[in-house]
Amino acid sequence: MAAAPGVRRSELGEALRACRNAFIGVGVMSCMINLLYLTGSLFMLEVYDRVLPSRSVPTLIGLIILASGLYVAQGVLDLIRGRILGRVGTSLDEALNARVFDTVVRLPLVAGGRGEGLQPLRDLDNIRSFLGGMGPGAFFDLPWLPFYLAICFAFHVLIGVTALIGAIILVTLTVMTEFLSRDPARQALGLAARRNDLAATSRRNAEVLVSMGMSGRMSRRWADANQNYLDGNQRASDVAGGLGAIAKVMRMMLQSAVLAVGAYLVIHQEATAGIIIAGSILSARALAPVDLAIAHWKSFIAARQSWHRLTHLLQSMPVRATPTLLQTPSSRLSVEAISILPPGDQRVIVQDVTFALTAGNGLGVIGPSGSGKSSLVRALVGVWQPARGKVRIDGAALDQWSSDALGRYIGYLPQDVELFAGSVAQNISRFDPEATSDAIIAAAKEAGVHEMIIKMREGYDTQVGEQGTALSAGQAQRVGLARALYGNPFLIVLDEPNSNLDTEGDEALTRAIRGARERGAIVVVVAHRPIGIEAVDQLLVLRDGRMQAFGPKETVLAQVLQPRVTAPSPIKIVSDGGVAKP
Repeated sequence: MAAAPGVRRSELGEALRACRNAFIGVGVMSCMINLLYLTGSLFMLEVYDRVLPSRSVPTLIGLIILASGLYVAQGVLDLIRGRILGRVGTSLDEALNARVFDTVVRLPLVAGGRGEGLQPLRDLDNIRSFLGGMGPGAFFDLPWLPFYLAICFAFHVLIGVTALIGAIILVTLTVMTEFLSRDPARQALGLAARRNDLAATSRRNAEVLVSMGMSGRMSRRWADANQNYLDGNQRASDVAGGLGAIAKVMRMMLQSAVLAVGAYLVIHQEATAGIIIAGSILSARALAPVDLAIAHWKSFIAARQSWHRLTHLLQSMPVRATPTLLQTPSSRLSVEAISILPPGDQRVIVQDVTFALTAGNGLGVIGPSGSGKSSLVRALVGVWQPARGKVRIDGAALDQWSSDALGRYIGYLPQDVELFAGSVAQNISRFDPEATSDAIIAAAKEAGVHEMIIKMREGYDTQVGEQGTALSAGQAQRVGLARALYGNPFLIVLDEPNSNLDTEGDEALTRAIRGARERGAIVVVVAHRPIGIEAVDQLLVLRDGRMQAFGPKETVLAQVLQPRVTAPSPIKIVSDGGVAKP
């Protein structure tokens, strides 16, 4: 069915539509399976109405052989149907897992701290698990309920009416399960997310908790969060489990009721003994999908909520079109009156910053804490999008590049360096599968860490551990610097690159900056220590998110460090060294 003009189809829906042939096959198998479910009823009917009155052993043997063959066919079809549904879930995961992972990576850059963390991946797991479970099979069997009821009516009207009353009761319980379990399930999910966030935060800050005696207090917070989650989860389970138990009891009562009605009809010679047993089995089979659906309703609710969340998230973060590949940048970085808002926030952190750098320039960015230095450099590398203004490389705005293409020309060392599980070489090469040893070693030497690395137990093959825990903070920062320099990028942005370095590391950093500038790179360094700006020739001063000065380093330092008798006016140092005051 074609989508209406202007209506964007859900990516999840498209992924399921790609499996429509599999669903058609499941539907055909469900038809055959439900017809084969009549085997037990018809077998009992024939045994009681034909075999017992005639006392014919050959007839009994023939019925047994026929029923056995039908049961085997039913089991094989049921097995194949389950495997097909499981593979549908796997196919959905394979089609969307890369897209969902990309969304998880981009989400903090768009929503900031209000992002859902790893929830999108859990949502995809929920949908896949539900499709691979017994729940979908029950929903495929539900449409056959009227068929079984019709056969019950064919046996006798009273048997049909009894089965119909039971079906109405169970369907009512199903509807109640839907309405009563929706809110508890949603609340339990939110409580689980808060509990998991607390555990992850505590794990990342284990040293702080232990060293300052906070572990006991955090344990109490965890116990409270965990208790809230258990209470919420218990409420959801109580609703689904309680209604499921009621449905199970009602189904057993219905089966006995059909037996009783059948016995009444036999007493009045309106039915045979075979109809008693066949009607009981058939009515139980008719309501089995309803019972199974109620039993799996909790997983169905979770999968449906995951579906809605994931659909909304993917629609809010559409696939980025791949732009035309531009030439390798080589000459200029320009910042045009950019203003920056943190992701998911409305506070302007950096406002109306303008400057330009050419190949070989080194820019130092200084200013008090909270002045917007880190926010500015995040915009320079394309991590945060400016709310206003443009950052351009060789005249092209950063949004004209794909992140993968632009990343080859950018080296970025963030303030908080975190390495990935893998070897030192893999981290330096940014996990490039085509990286050569020469390129990796060249980046390490440029960063001044080659000697440090070869002294490690396994050299470049040393495993850094999860989050780089096998290295000290200084070692991790120096390896991060080598990663930023890998591939000779045109723009290198270093956010407080010497915060964990010793004297030797500071000297290596200075040499690396000078070496990068000599080969024509633009280097931007955020620094709080004078050694950080030793190798730059330009300086930018930020205060309260506004540019206070920009120009040659010596001139700007002379203006910034001069004694102040009165409150200074904002100063801008132009490229020729002159001073312009408003």
